[in-house]
Amino acid sequence: MKLKKEIEFGGRKLILETGHLAKQASGSCVVTYGETMLLVAATSSKGNEEDRGFFPLSVEYREKYYASGKIPGGFFKREARPTEKEILSSRLTDRPLRPLFADGFNNETRLDINVISYDEVNEPDVFAALGASFALSLSDIPFNGPIASVRVGRVNDELIMNPTKEQMLESDYDLVLSGSKESIVMVEGKCEFVSEDDVLMAIQYGHEGIKELVQLQEDLLSEMKVVKRDVPLKEVNEDLNKSIDKLVEGKISSLNDPKDKHSRYSDVDNFISSTVDALTEEYPDSQSEIKKYIDGLVALDLREKTLNGKRADGRDLITVRDINIDTSVLPRSHGSATFTRGETQALIAATLGGKRDEQMIDSIEGLSYKRVMLHYNFPSFCVGEARGKFSLSRREVGHGNLAERSILPTLPSFEDFPYTIRLVSEILESNGSSSMASVCGSSLALMDAGVPIKNPIAGVAMGLIMDDNGKYAILTDILGTEDHIGDMDFKVAGSMDGITAIQMDIKVDGLSSDILREALHQAKDGRVHILNEMNKSIDKHRDSLSVHAPKIGQTSMPTDMIGAFIGPGGKNIKGLAEEYEVEINVEEDGSATVLGLDQNNINSVLDYIKRMTYVPKTGDILNGEVVRILDFGAFVKISPTKDGLVHISEIKKERVNKVTDCLNIGDKIDVKIIKVDDSGKISLSMKALLKD
Repeated sequence: MKLKKEIEFGGRKLILETGHLAKQASGSCVVTYGETMLLVAATSSKGNEEDRGFFPLSVEYREKYYASGKIPGGFFKREARPTEKEILSSRLTDRPLRPLFADGFNNETRLDINVISYDEVNEPDVFAALGASFALSLSDIPFNGPIASVRVGRVNDELIMNPTKEQMLESDYDLVLSGSKESIVMVEGKCEFVSEDDVLMAIQYGHEGIKELVQLQEDLLSEMKVVKRDVPLKEVNEDLNKSIDKLVEGKISSLNDPKDKHSRYSDVDNFISSTVDALTEEYPDSQSEIKKYIDGLVALDLREKTLNGKRADGRDLITVRDINIDTSVLPRSHGSATFTRGETQALIAATLGGKRDEQMIDSIEGLSYKRVMLHYNFPSFCVGEARGKFSLSRREVGHGNLAERSILPTLPSFEDFPYTIRLVSEILESNGSSSMASVCGSSLALMDAGVPIKNPIAGVAMGLIMDDNGKYAILTDILGTEDHIGDMDFKVAGSMDGITAIQMDIKVDGLSSDILREALHQAKDGRVHILNEMNKSIDKHRDSLSVHAPKIGQTSMPTDMIGAFIGPGGKNIKGLAEEYEVEINVEEDGSATVLGLDQNNINSVLDYIKRMTYVPKTGDILNGEVVRILDFGAFVKISPTKDGLVHISEIKKERVNKVTDCLNIGDKIDVKIIKVDDSGKISLSMKALLKD
């Protein structure tokens, strides 16, 4: 059945349609905004599958190069593995959808989201959730939607719904919100030191747009008769549960006494094993059910204790765990730090490079270059496990991007600090918010490297426990256990002055603005505490760069001289770079950087560039070399590319009979430019510099 509806949204035309493309999928649709189009298909395996302990949902967001009339780079000339942007966009859609599938539904489910047209004005990533929600709602897959996502920006203090790419360049924040008609379930974004109240205002504004997009889906769905597949409810073994209750009565609470992560997990595992052993004879095939039931009892008890102010490690609701910091821990790194908060530890190394170290990104927007990179690694040993690592996980990409967004606003511009910056966060221990530890450690490593950041940046992870009666507890600096059993994972990074990045996932409906406001302000208190602890170790950037860091010099040249400086096939610039062992980069606007380890060599190249690109002006006084002598005067090289004539009459005040009586080839002399004619010929004078 073909259905199509068009609305005005964010000042542009939005079209949602189905029944025309990809009709053999369980559900499919096309979302069009301006001339940007996404095709979304939802499919799921048939039959009933066993519970694997997680919901097997795969979200694959891909940007096809033909969407913008481009051919992929590389040898194969076709789209290969997902780019970082595609991975992040997949996660942006996955996170709000995953909690909305029916309990007991364990079938392999897949969402294929393809950008099939891109107008280079309207960003497609934010519409992926709209298309995915509608495709799932059309299908027989048991999905408790619909939901939608919007992007909110702000230009000149005016909030903008789904700003254009050009508007985003002027916006002081970029927030992506997902939610239903009733509530917001996800927030992801970056800010330029924005206040907590301004972020809350943007969330409330964005929710109004989400409501419009949910209503659009509901209007179309009302014209269809969608039949969802039945999800067989797993029968509850009441006899087993009663036997477990009888066996564990009075023993659960002690498992949640304050203790460290290893002791907690060990005690729970041992308790479950002993309970399974005690019930094996009577219930030989129920090990997984026993474990799941006891896990639920432990989580319920811990939630109740937390609501009453007693957390898993004995802290109150607002206290941040003990913090330990070391800087300059890696002798050859340009900057380094370890940041330890409780049982979470990150080692961060900062490396400085030149223009050629930038990451080249080939996308549907064309070639672009990334000057700042933050890479996050999460090895299995950091949680005491022994697992092989074969590729970069999507979680590592997401956490690294969150940390990168957090520190970007504090970095100096390329004009002020012309380096490429790479930060690597190695997570050595993990028990709660290693991404925020990466933010803190990155700020410390940057200052240790001598990078002139605007403000130190810290991050803190917040949690929430809420019961059915509306009683709640907001938790500062959550543990891994609290993240697992809690109702919200809320990460906020920023400086003393404001927020630079935010990420929020909510597992409950109906989170009020008052709770969100309280969480934001409690997060600020936690962030300020962490920043104060960081300042005790290092509160500003080092006065100089590491001796192992490359040095950079800057200059500029007229744009019409760039070609001559580079030379045919790059001959001149390559020869200069090899001679002085430096890296030379020239931009289209004539700005140039010279990078190397020897400052004297850098200065020599800068001086050469200055002389080679020199534009002669009448009255300039220069030192040059005599390169040719004729009867009527001498030619003097005043720059690598320019000669001028000292006429015989301009050598001395008195008469000169022969030029060679005063000058020889190779002489270094001071001259003054007395004329530059229309053809570019330069007249020089020695006598103009002589005193009367």
